[in-house]
Amino acid sequence: MQSYEIDTSTCGRMILDILIKIKEIDPTLTFRRSCREGICGSCAVCVQGHNCLACTTFVPNDKKVIIRPIPHMYVQRDLCVDMTHFFEQYNSIRPYLVRKSGDLDGKFQLAQSIADNDKTVGLYECILCACCATSCPSYWWNGRRFLGPATLLHAYRWVIDSRDEDEHRRLYDLRDDFKAFRCHTIMNCALACPKSLNPGLAIAKLKRLISGVDKKPSPEMDPMKFASGGGSLEACIRKKK
Repeated sequence: MQSYEIDTSTCGRMILDILIKIKEIDPTLTFRRSCREGICGSCAVCVQGHNCLACTTFVPNDKKVIIRPIPHMYVQRDLCVDMTHFFEQYNSIRPYLVRKSGDLDGKFQLAQSIADNDKTVGLYECILCACCATSCPSYWWNGRRFLGPATLLHAYRWVIDSRDEDEHRRLYDLRDDFKAFRCHTIMNCALACPKSLNPGLAIAKLKRLISGVDKKPSPEMDPMKFASGGGSLEACIRKKK
């Protein structure tokens, strides 16, 4: 730990502004940042014991502010942690659409009804900052096998997407004692999420799909609608003219 005295009236009001100010004093201080808009998720830190994004978190009124790297991760240097395992877990759920029928070469847009798209609201907004995962006691205890709230939120996002055709394999891959079912609904994830998402709710719905209690609903619209009979959407528009 290293202490610094900063006059907060000489910089911005966010934690990231404080870190940048300290960087001017001590160039060796290392931290990640990029967008400064709460979108990239790279500046996640632990401030006063709470995970947050440095760029969107106001400096507390306390005279002493303690900033640490997000917990449970191996520290590479200062506030930078090793995110390798976190992203390997994310990649393991195949975070992309899988199609088995129709157009497979990516030439056409896959259609989706508004109602089907609404099912992904509150899921796709996740920025993979790891604030939720590193605040989850279950992830602390079983981080090597439990996928954690962020990855499971995305797993549910792809399972429930009406355009995806591989939900059976996705659910089968999650069917063991650790990957999803080590979530004990502690709900620290919802408290820590800087985007106000609720991973715990998504995981609960995912568990019901994995165990067969619920089934994925059929899509309201044929994903290949614009591709059938006349080619792409662009071709359909030309014909209409």
